[in-house]
Amino acid sequence: MQIDLLNSRKWSTRSELATAIFEWIECWYNPIRRHSSIGMCSPADFEAHHSSPVQGH
Repeated sequence: MQIDLLNSRKWSTRSELATAIFEWIECWYNPIRRHSSIGMCSPADFEAHHSSPVQGH
């Protein structure tokens, strides 16, 4: 995060920085980083491989 986000520009306000950090964590880091508890897959990959389309009745 330090290199990818914090050092990428000057931040005008704390609020602007807080919003950027939140978006970085929720939109990039959490969905994409690999987790050992789900077989070193990202949550997005795990969900894509383990969800099935809803079947009709």
